[in-house]
Amino acid sequence: MDGQRDEQHGDAEDRDDPVTGGAPSRPARRRLGRPGGPVRRTGMILAVLVVALAGAALGVLAGGRVNTDIGPFRANLTLSPASEGGTTIDVPPLGALLIDSHSGPTHLTVRLGALDQGRTEALLDDPASISRASQSAVEDVRSGVMRLGLRTLASAVLVTLILAALVFRDVRRTAWAGGLALLVTAGSLGTAAATLRPQAIEEPRYEGLLVNAPAIVGDARRIANDYTKYAEQLQRIVGNVSQLYTTVSALPVLDPAPGTTRVLHVSDMHLNPTGWQLIRTVVEQFGIDVVIDTGDITDWGSEPEASFVGSISLLKKPYVFIRGNHDSGKTSAAVARQPNAIVLNNSTTTVAGLTIAGIGDPRFTPDKNTSPAGSGLTQEVADQVIGAGEQLATTIRNSPRPVNIALVHDPASAGPLAGTCPLVLAGHTHARQVAKLPQAPGQQPTALFVEGSTGGAGLRGLEGEKPTPLSMTVLYFDQQKMLQAYDDITVGGTGQAQVNLERHIVQDPNAGAPASVTPTPTR
Repeated sequence: MDGQRDEQHGDAEDRDDPVTGGAPSRPARRRLGRPGGPVRRTGMILAVLVVALAGAALGVLAGGRVNTDIGPFRANLTLSPASEGGTTIDVPPLGALLIDSHSGPTHLTVRLGALDQGRTEALLDDPASISRASQSAVEDVRSGVMRLGLRTLASAVLVTLILAALVFRDVRRTAWAGGLALLVTAGSLGTAAATLRPQAIEEPRYEGLLVNAPAIVGDARRIANDYTKYAEQLQRIVGNVSQLYTTVSALPVLDPAPGTTRVLHVSDMHLNPTGWQLIRTVVEQFGIDVVIDTGDITDWGSEPEASFVGSISLLKKPYVFIRGNHDSGKTSAAVARQPNAIVLNNSTTTVAGLTIAGIGDPRFTPDKNTSPAGSGLTQEVADQVIGAGEQLATTIRNSPRPVNIALVHDPASAGPLAGTCPLVLAGHTHARQVAKLPQAPGQQPTALFVEGSTGGAGLRGLEGEKPTPLSMTVLYFDQQKMLQAYDDITVGGTGQAQVNLERHIVQDPNAGAPASVTPTPTR
């Protein structure tokens, strides 16, 4: 009887509670946590998912690497989990190329190692073998990446199965974890393959020593629009690196394509002698034809500072200069005395086939209490700088030859130049910017390139938390004198020697640089 009452009591507790509106009693709630209950099943599903993801990540890190031959090199290809995709081509000790090659949670690193001894001897004995070896590079990379993908997939699944077996000690759960790892890894690799951007190799970002940059990155003389061009660029890079490793003389720099004109744009030196060292290195390594300086070569424009411009003559290249708001008439006269210098002040000149027009800044503000933007964009200043742009626009329209490049110091002067020429170069702001001037119907597009400070803003560059970097840009013009590509070169501020080179291809020069419209000041 007692047993029956207990059983009936337990049954009553399992039923809905009439007071709480049907909520299960405490014993019933405890039974929900037993094996087979939804809470436990949810926890087990989450555990399987965590083990699968952890196993896949560990498997990729442990087995996502293969050694392969790329041209004459022994190379190591590595896949690693990452928040963003992309490829790094590491060429120790010369530097690295960073390429935005694909999307997805996987990053590919290609590390070029030592040359095979037999192949090295063949390269030294027969220089033509460098070309033959580099031509096989694309197929070598394709084969290596395929093996890397299969090996990574197998490693991710194997490590996950082992980890799941140790954690769960259950065949079914282990199998589920392995299947999830296979799905996640294959999905990541599939995403990388589906989002592959072969043309990205034409716009690499280089990190390393400046003297190695042109030889590693290659020449900006061809634009890739299909896989054939991609293959050519990859072959060129491998060929360049082969020469670097097998040549004991100076680092080689590829000759520009016939008719290519290379222009180096510098600005805002502000008496920093380090800037001259950087300019000389780039002029020599990149085969520069013309140097363009958009002003503020000095700080106070004083006569003692005039000796600073003497380094212009050492460049042995045409040096086109316009006055900045920190440069005085004495500064301009000192520049004009250099045998290779050309000073423009609302005038034009033709150098290396390029017709260049320029005007000096209408202000002279060597005041250290002002910001790097001079005296600020007040109404009076706006009238001055816009007026300078209007004067230069009139000069360009009256020029007997079409003008390829216009030079102003303050980008605020660029507004009136829209439609007068394809490219305007400026400085003054100590911050690099690429924009497109507002275009009126029927006008040709005009791109505006604002350079940072080639002198690291002088002493001002030390006022912030980090020194202002030294910056300059190499511009590449084709036979028709249209801009085809440009390299942004940035060197760490005072005391830093690391250089960053970023290649940009102008896909459609006739349409102007691919940049957003930036409004210019008006009256």
